[in-house]
Amino acid sequence: MTPEKEYQKLYERMAALCIEQGWGDPFSYARSKEIYAAIVLGHRVASDYSGADAYGPNGDEYEYKSTIGKHCKGSYTGISVQEDWEKQEAYLKYEKIGKYPEHYYNRFEGGKFVESWMTKGPKVLELLLPKLEKKFPVTLGKRDPRLSANISWTEIQTYGVRVI
Repeated sequence: MTPEKEYQKLYERMAALCIEQGWGDPFSYARSKEIYAAIVLGHRVASDYSGADAYGPNGDEYEYKSTIGKHCKGSYTGISVQEDWEKQEAYLKYEKIGKYPEHYYNRFEGGKFVESWMTKGPKVLELLLPKLEKKFPVTLGKRDPRLSANISWTEIQTYGVRVI
């Protein structure tokens, strides 16, 4: 079998497996990495693209961030902008970031899941809020007003726990 035919066969099999399991399209965004990480971490794969990326043993919702870079990182992008900072902060706390008790920063290398760090949701929110608030007034005037901020490798090492 040629590499092209093997790729096609594997692609189709992965898509079929994900449909059979109710995991959704593995090729949408970083979905395949989320599925892989959830399986390795012992979490339940989320069946929907919006909201939690996976669920813990007690049904807790978890947020995943994945990279193929040298170090784990967390990019929180495309955050909807609310009309004022008070509403924005409530949205971030209760609907977008703070609602997840655990955030996992996962690193892949050569197609393998090689590293994962977990940081508690309240700490992630504490780290991100000032970064997002600083951008808030500037963001309202932009063509694409969505907010974004990052959790750095240093912050992950300082406040997280390595789980893989």
